[in-house]
Amino acid sequence: MSSWRDRLNQFSGKSRFMVCRLFIHLAGDEVAPLLGILNRAGRDAIESEGDLQVLGEGLVEVCQSLLQYQTYWRSAANEGDAVWNEGEAGDYVNELFTDSAQRYLSAPELETGTESPNDELTLPVTQNLIVMITIAAEGEVPELETDLADLRALATGLKAIINLQYQERLRAIQIHFSPSRLGDELSSDQLLEFYPELIPL
Repeated sequence: MSSWRDRLNQFSGKSRFMVCRLFIHLAGDEVAPLLGILNRAGRDAIESEGDLQVLGEGLVEVCQSLLQYQTYWRSAANEGDAVWNEGEAGDYVNELFTDSAQRYLSAPELETGTESPNDELTLPVTQNLIVMITIAAEGEVPELETDLADLRALATGLKAIINLQYQERLRAIQIHFSPSRLGDELSSDQLLEFYPELIPL
């Protein structure tokens, strides 16, 4: 599997890269089905060994699902930068990737084969879900290069990400979410402690 830097370095010349990460916090019993969509996108990404087209298709599905769950959005945040150097863009993507992967309860769901079919009937349902989307795109993306801690701006930003996939401008894609394991719960106190950048919508 090639690194983000390798993928970015395939492009020669002076290209502008926009690197950003979005945090979206959803709350309520009804957000649990999103975990299935997120886990499926993660499994597809692993099985494809990071194929950018497969990652992009999963990203579109996740963004469309988030838009459908807009009623449950509670807070959000975003960060990013524009760079003209592919190596610098790759380093920034890797930095955001590492930070997202180390966030509380964002380790991926891996099937061990020891779960009982009845286990999920007794597992608690999380009230809070955090989705972290990190992308690098070529060119300018004004919809993402702004404050997205606003309902309308966030919806516009998610639609812009979908369009970037169809325009074939995405160069790196990473999705993390917390909690990522069925049965794990993310409390309001943990939300404040581990995701302090979130701003209420």
